[in-house]
Amino acid sequence: MVVREPRPRSDDVAAIGPQHERRFGFRIGARGTHSSRTLMFEELDRVLAIVPASAGREAYSKALIDENVTGKRTASTRVLTNQRLGELFALDAQVPIFRVMRRYWDSAGKGKRLLALLCALARDPLLRATIPPILAMRAGEELSRQAMADAIRVSVDDRLNDASVDKVVRNASSSWAQVGYLSGRVRKHRQAVEASPHAVAYALLLGYLLGIRGNRLFRSLWTNVLDTTEERLIFLAMDAKRIGALNMKHGGGVIEVDFSSILTPDEIRDSHGTD
Repeated sequence: MVVREPRPRSDDVAAIGPQHERRFGFRIGARGTHSSRTLMFEELDRVLAIVPASAGREAYSKALIDENVTGKRTASTRVLTNQRLGELFALDAQVPIFRVMRRYWDSAGKGKRLLALLCALARDPLLRATIPPILAMRAGEELSRQAMADAIRVSVDDRLNDASVDKVVRNASSSWAQVGYLSGRVRKHRQAVEASPHAVAYALLLGYLLGIRGNRLFRSLWTNVLDTTEERLIFLAMDAKRIGALNMKHGGGVIEVDFSSILTPDEIRDSHGTD
């Protein structure tokens, strides 16, 4: 697959407000976990393999701290791992964007990494700031750390010093590499990823929760991350419908997607779709 031309949707980021933070689990502001950690995919995968999907936050804390399911050497590291994973993914069935990711997780196969990335993008403003430079790269192109740093500075204004920005660049680069967008140890180069039905369903859900409806859902920031064409996204969404990950009607050039089997009526009402 060839990395396609990006379709920037910076207005989707601007649309994330305090109501989405409180209600659905998005996070906004100038702070983020990537100032100190990466995506932590392996740790996430281990704890999700142990804790039931319906569990609340305390069950995850017990698994990570008391049972040490991630195999950390010290108590302080276990506590910090619990904190950082909670920041990135919520780890609480009461938080909609985590609950839906967890619902898809066990059946997602190789798509788990994209699910983790999308959730982290929704919850970490620092990682989210690095989307434009990643999507602007062509297949095989070497990552420009300067472009990544500039994007972070635009997002946080002057609230991080140069050393902190450099650390975010390192951590964010590692996270994109964990999911497959970058390859190489010292010099990282862009490569395409393969979207999956569960990842497409989740990207559509994130846009849906922000009030996007209809065909625009397939041109949002979240679907843009998935490295594929709009036509391919629609095809994968139809696969997602067949496995029960979403509801969709497609005809006459109009697409209707809803998550009435996934979200509660109150959550659908609070998403305030207008299109």
